[in-house]
Amino acid sequence: MDTDQIKRILEAALLASLEPLSSTRLAGLFTEDENVTAGDIACALEALQADAPARGVVLSEVASGYRYQVAGDVHAWVARLNAERPTRYSRALLETLSLIAYRQPITRGEIEQIRGVVVSSNIIRTLEEREWIRIVGHRDVAGRPALFGTTRQFLDYFNLKALEDLPPLAEIRDLEELAPQFEFEAALGNAGNILPAHIEAGTAGAASDFSESSDSVDSPASGEIAPTQDPDSKEHFA
Repeated sequence: MDTDQIKRILEAALLASLEPLSSTRLAGLFTEDENVTAGDIACALEALQADAPARGVVLSEVASGYRYQVAGDVHAWVARLNAERPTRYSRALLETLSLIAYRQPITRGEIEQIRGVVVSSNIIRTLEEREWIRIVGHRDVAGRPALFGTTRQFLDYFNLKALEDLPPLAEIRDLEELAPQFEFEAALGNAGNILPAHIEAGTAGAASDFSESSDSVDSPASGEIAPTQDPDSKEHFA
């Protein structure tokens, strides 16, 4: 089978899929008789990525595999198909998610120590329901508090291949700066896998709130003043 035909098959599969496809899953589209090797798949994917400058979609590799996304320079027009406003997240939720992403594994108590306020159970539940975070273990201290870390779904949603692709924390001034870098997805009917959109931060400056104090996470001081109640703690962030 020639490269052009392999490209057409892979492109069709990626556009039809509602989730990223790994190289292994893409190779599974072909039978042994068709004699398509892993090298052929890799070459076809590289060719599809090279075609991006002339098209309205780009082929992006994330943690779970490959997927098509709307090109950034035409995103504003395509986003008009979605009548609903992008999901707006509170500062408290974004701060919590950022701490988990940059300081994982981390306990809820350590997050509260850094932020200085109680972490709402609704925030943790929402992040778990969206499958952005999960319990990865327990701290070997009294009470064995749960340790939280991010998931593969988190990487996929934020258009990342690995945690190493997160922008350096020192370069982030406002959480709003994450939006153009991460290209968050928007649910657009069945085309959610190809339309990145921007997340909206409820309040700016969240990252800078914890960047200076992050060194104290691993060894909370005794006699610390209890965190105050988070003003967002009564919200349910759906």
